[in-house]
Amino acid sequence: MKTKVTVLVAVFFLLAVFTFAGGKSEAVSDDGAAIPVKLTFSSVSVPGDAHTRAMQVFKLELERISGGEMAVEVYHSGQLFYQEGEQAAVRKGTVDMIYTSPPWLAEFIPYLSMFGAVYTFSGYDHMKAVYGGDLGKKVFQDVVDSQGIRPLGAFYLGTRQLNLVEKVGPVRTPADMAGVKLRTPGSPSWIALGKALGGNPTPMSFSEVYMGLKTGAIEGQDNPLPTDKNAKFYEVTKYIVLTDHVVDTIWPTMNEKKWQSLTSQQQEWVMQAIDVAGKACDTQVLETEASILDFFRSEGMIIIDDPDKAAFQEYAKNSYINDSPEISASWDMDLYNEIQSYK
Repeated sequence: MKTKVTVLVAVFFLLAVFTFAGGKSEAVSDDGAAIPVKLTFSSVSVPGDAHTRAMQVFKLELERISGGEMAVEVYHSGQLFYQEGEQAAVRKGTVDMIYTSPPWLAEFIPYLSMFGAVYTFSGYDHMKAVYGGDLGKKVFQDVVDSQGIRPLGAFYLGTRQLNLVEKVGPVRTPADMAGVKLRTPGSPSWIALGKALGGNPTPMSFSEVYMGLKTGAIEGQDNPLPTDKNAKFYEVTKYIVLTDHVVDTIWPTMNEKKWQSLTSQQQEWVMQAIDVAGKACDTQVLETEASILDFFRSEGMIIIDDPDKAAFQEYAKNSYINDSPEISASWDMDLYNEIQSYK
């Protein structure tokens, strides 16, 4: 009898330590309080960036709707990893969440280079229609199956424009970019993009770009205008060229093992918080883009608002085929045409 009582006490003790939801257990502390499920979210983005703010929105919203059952630790400005390192860290599970994007993933899923290529998307609405539809779901699932990481959405990073130092002079055609040391991240797809713009791709981590522009190690870079402002690139450059060459996205992404460790309710909370964060990010970027050129002009920058976009588009098409065949050979043109059908 004593043995049975001992067993029952042990069972009740275990029930006090673990509560069950969706078939998964949740730990509690010695005083019976639930220990929050912690997510660590890392980015190299700087504090003023919309997607940095979105990390905080995600944290606050998830902690609110979960009633404190989930907690998020946010690290920005490369506090944990440099840009290349965080991509590997999320695969290993060293960090739970990061931002990734098609050019980073294309090294492993080659056809994704199309989604970050020059002039694939015609504008914000086109991009949102693609990622919000069945095609977007298929792409995200391919990443899960291949890489063990799960994209949770596509936040609008902004439309990328050329940003150049004074030495380069005004640029209106790809020919004007000949020999220009154009910073790109270090992946093959990013380097192909630099070639497609007519420049001389010069790989460099984002955290080094400001000093690279200041010292002449690079002569230009391309980013959405809000990023140019928040990173203060206007202090060390002279020209912005409105090429509108990439409608850019950033994908909040979670390690798949971490995702699968969550209960179905927790996964639902995560997606609800991602939706709120994504809307905050997109709204901030769109509002900033609508008014930001006046700021750059007030800082003495010259805005080239009449580049020959048709020439850039034609040059980019030929460059991907001739200068970066290892990239364009992987493109699925039927899929590309499907992307265009969302316009």
